Amino acid sequence: MPAASLSWYTGGFFIDSAMPSAENGGMIIEVADIIDPIELADSEAVIEHLLRGTPLDPEVDRRVHERAARITDELRRKYGMLDIAVDLVRQAREELAC
Repeated sequence: MPAASLSWYTGGFFIDSAMPSAENGGMIIEVADIIDPIELADSEAVIEHLLRGTPLDPEVDRRVHERAARITDELRRKYGMLDIAVDLVRQAREELAC
C-alpha cells in the first residue's frame, strides 16, 4: 500500500507531506542509537577532508583504516574471498576481443 500524501495550503503555497504507511509504522528507529559517536565524527572529518581539502588528523586516519581492515576480515571470514570483479573484467575483455 503506497504512502498517502497530504497537502497544506499556507499563505500562497502548498506544503506536501507523505504519511507513513501502516506496514512501516513500527519500524522507526533512532539512528543516533546505532552509530557510534566516534565513527560519526570520523566520517564527518573524512567527508570534510574529501570535499574541502582540510587536513585529516592522523588519529582519525588510523581509526578509519583499522575499522576498514576489521570489516574486510569479517567479510572474508563470512563469505570467503570474493573474486567477482576479476571474472567480470575477464569476461568483458573476451567479449571485446571477438
